[in-house]
This record gives sequence, structure tokens and C-alpha cells, in this order.
Amino acid sequence: MPQANTAALDFLLSRRSRPAKTLTTPAPTREELAPLLQAALRSPDHGKLEPWRLIVLEKPALIRLGALAAKRGEDLGLEPEQISKAQDQFANAELVVAVIEAPVLSEKIPDIEQSYSAACVCLQLLNAALAAGWGANWLSGWASHDRSFVETGLDLSPRERVAGFIHIGTEKATPPERPRPNMESKVTWLSA
Repeated sequence: MPQANTAALDFLLSRRSRPAKTLTTPAPTREELAPLLQAALRSPDHGKLEPWRLIVLEKPALIRLGALAAKRGEDLGLEPEQISKAQDQFANAELVVAVIEAPVLSEKIPDIEQSYSAACVCLQLLNAALAAGWGANWLSGWASHDRSFVETGLDLSPRERVAGFIHIGTEKATPPERPRPNMESKVTWLSA
């Protein structure tokens, strides 16, 4: 019988993201963030292509991105609520890690598998932050998919995309538990 890591399993069975708007200071220092980033980089990576990179966004960069989101939203003619939500996602944050999908040309590994790997980096970073006692949330939003915003604000190349913005900070309010998927309705067993 395999030796179980019951603490890790218990964590996964009870993990809960913390809404970004409930996160405050202090945020992790560079030294505190380093092991979380290292854990994220240990994500599944078919073909060992490392089709992702991380951009740590500290407060001055977040303020700049908030202003850019407001301007870009106005240029796009978005509703004020959409603009405000994107602006606040950056300007009101203390620390965010942008997980960038950076596909590598490969005859063996299709882009979709590389996208999955980038998503794994997001989840691994989110869980590492939560396991370390921080509050954390994985967000995206219209700005993360807007080419002008990501190329201007994050200096992404044309093939790169934002897989997610991982907000990390100190939790100021514990969210209530939410309903979870019913295993019986989501799992099919095939034995033949």
C-alpha cells in the first residue's frame, strides 16, 4: 500500500480560494514568494518544454496596469462597471503573479497541451500560496485577453497569452464555503 501524505490530501480536500478583493497587506516578500514560485514551476510539463513564464507584478506596476486598463476599457467603449472591475483588479492589489503561456514550437507537443501546462502553473501557484498560509485568487477578465493591453502592459509577444493573474496577500475576511460538485454527477466509472 502506498504511503499517504495525509496532510497534503487534507489540504486539497479543503482548499478554498480567497477573493482578491479580500486580500490586503502584507503581501509576500520576494524571499517569501520564491518557494511559491519554485513550487509553481514544478507543474506537469509534457515534453519538458517549459511553455510558460512568470511576471511578478509589484505595487507600482499594478497601479500602472490599473490606469492602462481604465484607458483601454474606455477606448474599447466598455461599460463603466467592466472598466472599473478591471482597473480595481490591478490598482487595488498588492502583489500579483501573471502566469504567461509562452508556447514553444514543437512537432510532438501540440499547443493545447502547452496551454494545459500553463494552467497547471496557475493552480500550482494558487495552491502553494494557500498552503503557505496566504490568501490567493486566480483571476483573468477582459484585460487578460485584450492584445493591446497585454502587449503594452506586460510586453507579451504575439504568441504569448495570459493564463491567469494570481493575486496573493493577507486575507482580511474568510469567505463562506460554497457548494461543491457532486461526485456522483461528475464521475463515470468504466470497468470494461
